[in-house]
Amino acid sequence: MNHKDLTDFQIVELVRKDPNNFEYIIDRYEQKLFNYIMRSTDISVAEAEDLLQEIFIKVYKNIFEVSEDLSFSSWIYRIAHNHIIDHFRKNSRIEKVSLDDESYSFLINNIKSDFGPDVDLDRKETREMVQRALSKIRKEYREVLVLRFMEDKSYDEISDILRIPIGTVGTLINRAKKDMKEHLIF
Repeated sequence: MNHKDLTDFQIVELVRKDPNNFEYIIDRYEQKLFNYIMRSTDISVAEAEDLLQEIFIKVYKNIFEVSEDLSFSSWIYRIAHNHIIDHFRKNSRIEKVSLDDESYSFLINNIKSDFGPDVDLDRKETREMVQRALSKIRKEYREVLVLRFMEDKSYDEISDILRIPIGTVGTLINRAKKDMKEHLIF
């Protein structure tokens, strides 16, 4: 059976039996986590790759800690989320956001109803304003926007990743959209 046909927990069991199977986890989550790092921060590709490697080391070391009570995806994103926070704490850098075309499209498509019809969201200047606004809003707002609209995580998954109640996720998303709108000047 091809490892791509297996569930996350089937792969975890394979890794627990034979650590050489860890490559299956890397294969499944490398690009997803790399995109999450790049969408959540404004760091170089090389620095993001280093962070990703450190995240996979943590995942490998803690593979016996993951439980089926929590989705594996939520568990691995939580590790990534916490590692990014630790990285910026240690390096005392302000996190900024860099949006690629896909990230921008997802975000704009999900928040455009909050803007008037006269706003041209396809202009380069608008994209730069959105990027600046994302960098200015509170970190917890930025996190929920990235997880929900760029990483396409459900409220349940965001709740698991950030360890906050589901109701709080909805509240943070609404506040984040409102805060974004206040930081955008058209």
